[in-house]
Amino acid sequence: MAAVTELATSTDTRTACLAVGLPRATYYRLKAGVAAGRRTVRRGRAPAWQLSAEERAQVLEVLHAPRFVDKAPAEVYATLLDEDVYLCSERTMYRILAAEGEVRERRDQLRHPVAAKPELVAQAPNQVWSWDITQVKTVEKWAFYALYVVLDIFSRFVVGWSLVLRENAAVARQLIEACCREQGITRQQLTLHADRGSAMTSKTLAELLIDLGVARSHSRPHVSNDNAFSEAQFKTVKYRPDSPECFGPIQDARAYFAQLFRWYNHEHRHAGIGLLTPADVHYGRAQEVIARRQSVLMAAYAAHPERFRRPPTAPSIPSEVWINHPGTGSLPVGQPTTK
Repeated sequence: MAAVTELATSTDTRTACLAVGLPRATYYRLKAGVAAGRRTVRRGRAPAWQLSAEERAQVLEVLHAPRFVDKAPAEVYATLLDEDVYLCSERTMYRILAAEGEVRERRDQLRHPVAAKPELVAQAPNQVWSWDITQVKTVEKWAFYALYVVLDIFSRFVVGWSLVLRENAAVARQLIEACCREQGITRQQLTLHADRGSAMTSKTLAELLIDLGVARSHSRPHVSNDNAFSEAQFKTVKYRPDSPECFGPIQDARAYFAQLFRWYNHEHRHAGIGLLTPADVHYGRAQEVIARRQSVLMAAYAAHPERFRRPPTAPSIPSEVWINHPGTGSLPVGQPTTK
């Protein structure tokens, strides 16, 4: 900086910085720091205020002393001040301990093993199902119905649902068995994904899936995003404008959800599947609908090409749908991804 200042007396600052090889921004920053009285440190040199090796050793010796070995640096710092002794700041004590690898939780902590992240892919309907249970509020205080929903993640088609008074593993077994029978699921065809609720991990359901030849997959503990498809579907179902705040008799609630899931499967245009209905994708009508939409778009383009930047294309369905795609580490855990 001094060389630049000296050269700048006979020429301008820009030329002086170019001659010395110092960026002008750095020169002005250093100059502002000197004017404000701030301390500057030259690269490669230890700052003047840094503790010497002897002083660091002295601090470490005090921290290792029998009376301080089990105390936190904050307590050591305060105790020394009360004894009219100042060695360094509390933060410096932490830095010295960290350099020696001595900063850690003093108490033994229970460490859980790292759970494997489920990575499932569906390239057609009836390859991966996601299912979950949600509570449905009733008119009676603190009383809820249990709504079971099984969802195909490729088509977003609700393959089965059940509304009961309370959660029960037997209900889950009956529902999954009925869904597999209705969809004609064969052995080694399907993977069933769920979280780790008691009904999902029950022995009753596990035995059924073994008999059916259906693979099981579970979310990681305390990671709700691993079951994101079911969670997103519940939000669509429970937060519709006409959704009741609470339900009366269970027969009325079942009638409502029967109508709701008919709408969801056969009328709801889903953004994740090219704005098609889940039934169109699930039963193989997707390409026919897309072709019909494309013909309408091309007719509109032929009539008024000046209204389009390029020939329009009808939205298509994804070729594969993932739970936790292995190549999307930057996305939130469990986010539904398509490719």
